[in-house]
Order: sequence, then structure tokens, then C-alpha cells
Amino acid sequence: MHNLKNCFKRGLEKKLSRRKFIKLSFAALAAIFARDSIFFKAIFAASNKEESFGRKNRGIKCAHDIVCVQGQNPYEITAKAIELIGGMQKFVAKNSVVLIKPNIAWDRAPEYAATTNPDVVAALIDLCFAAGARRVNVFDNTCNESKRCYFNSGIAQSARQHGANVFSPDHWNVVRAKFKYESPMENQPIFKEALECDTFINVPILKHHGLTELTLSMKNLMGVCSGKRGMIHFDIGRKLVDLADFIQPDLNVIDAYRVLLRHGPQGGNLEDVEYKNKVIVGTDPTLLDSYACRLMGKDPFAVPYIKSAIERKFGKFDLEQADILSVSA
Repeated sequence: MHNLKNCFKRGLEKKLSRRKFIKLSFAALAAIFARDSIFFKAIFAASNKEESFGRKNRGIKCAHDIVCVQGQNPYEITAKAIELIGGMQKFVAKNSVVLIKPNIAWDRAPEYAATTNPDVVAALIDLCFAAGARRVNVFDNTCNESKRCYFNSGIAQSARQHGANVFSPDHWNVVRAKFKYESPMENQPIFKEALECDTFINVPILKHHGLTELTLSMKNLMGVCSGKRGMIHFDIGRKLVDLADFIQPDLNVIDAYRVLLRHGPQGGNLEDVEYKNKVIVGTDPTLLDSYACRLMGKDPFAVPYIKSAIERKFGKFDLEQADILSVSA
């Protein structure tokens, strides 16, 4: 705006030619409303009325409800788990666009178990391309400064080396969430990339969380939200189930190679980290999250979003009736 005022001032004081004055004025306006300018993003985000009812459940049938693979190499056990559940080709079609949504929220190195293991992400990227994906996107809406989170987590470097498109999402490039039922998540801004994909792969890390007991599949989806995400923490159980219903991830991959036992979600002390050397995969986030609770010695009803999902019959939760394959690699 300062540049625009200067244009008018110069036009008056120096008696610029009409043509030159118009050029300077348009140049100033172009700078203000440039796609990457803070002015453009603020104005666009505030006025954006585009809406969406979210992704549709593709109803993908797998060989098992849950596959859990244990081993020493996180890349290999991820690949094995995907193979045993039916192969990546069940989820990824040729020439398709895939979104892989890991947890990159915190400025922590992988060994602190606050972010998804980069080798797990790398394995999924390779499998997507092998299945014929045209593009694989990787992003998260971080809590700490995004560049540091992407770099220190090891995810940005690893994902790019394996051919993925890694980026921080633009907060102006959103849609407003709509629901066919009353929801406290109504009008929540959601990044378009989370919806404009053919396959959504949700890749949380299993860890302690001070508010929700555990971070699991449904909690990890907060990273597709823009806007005032802190408000989601009020009535968080109901909101996260609505968010999972809106996003409908096609595949959930829980990184339980290293787990954070205490002081989550950020961690920062290696004494709080334990190696479980596992990767767990499945399509039903409620069932998968309930299974992960068992690994951490937690009652699923103690985790507010699992409790809400069970009460609302969002997915399955009876592990005794589930087809669970657990193997060592």
C-alpha cells in the first residue's frame, strides 16, 4: 500500500506522463496482489467461500483388517506390511496423484519419536510409484517453524530423494468443510491438496499426547487443517471423528518403530523413547487406533476420539472379531 501511495505522490509532484503514471500504478497494484504476497493471501483466505463435503470412502477391500509387522528395518517392515494387506496397487492406480500425510509437526530429529520415521515415508513413496502413481505429494501443517521441522525430521530430504513433491501448504489454498449433519467442524478451512488427490495415505507416529493420551490415525489428520487449529482441542473427540469422516483416508500406516512414551507430543528426551520396531496398517482408523492402544497398554475409551468413534459407530472397534495378521520380518 505504501508503494501505491508513492505512485500517486510522484504522479502529482513530478507531473508524470499519463502513460507512465498508469504503468507505475498498475505495477504497485500487481505487487500488492501478487500470488505470493501476504496481502493476496490474507484477502483471498478471508473471502474464500469454496466449500466441500470431503472425500468419498472408496470401500477398498483388503486381505486383512490389520497387518502388524515387526522387524529391525523400518523401510522393510513397511513394505512387508503393505504387501501382506494386499499390495499398494489396491490403493494406488496408474497415473494417479497420491498424498502421503506424515507427522512433521515438531522440530525434532527422528530418534526423538515426535515425528514420523522418514524411512517409513520413503518406503510408501517407492511403493506408490511402483504401483504407477504420477505424483506423490508430502506435506503437513507444522506446529514449529516449517523449514526446521521438515529438515530436522529428516522427512523432506528422504522424501525428495525418493521422488516425492514435498511442500508446506499455502493457507490461502483452502476449502471450507461442509457436513450432511451438524458438526462443530463446519466451515473449518482444509487444505485443497488433502482433497485433490486420488489416494490419501495417513502416516502417524504412535506417541503419547498430553491432551488425548495418544496421537494416532485420527489425531494425525489435524495437519490438513488451516485456520485456528487450537479451537479443535475443545470437544476434540467429536471434532477428530468428524474430520476423519470428512477426509476418509484410504490407508492408515502407523509408525510404531520408535514410540514416545511420555511428554508428548513434542518429546525431546531420549529416555522417553522406546523401540517397538513395528509398523501397523489398515483402512479403518477406529480399528487401527484401538489396536495401537493395546500396544501402549491404554484403554481405547481413555482416548477421546476413539471413544467418540466407538459411541458413534464410526468404523469397527472389536479387536476380537477383527482379522489381524501379526508377523515378524
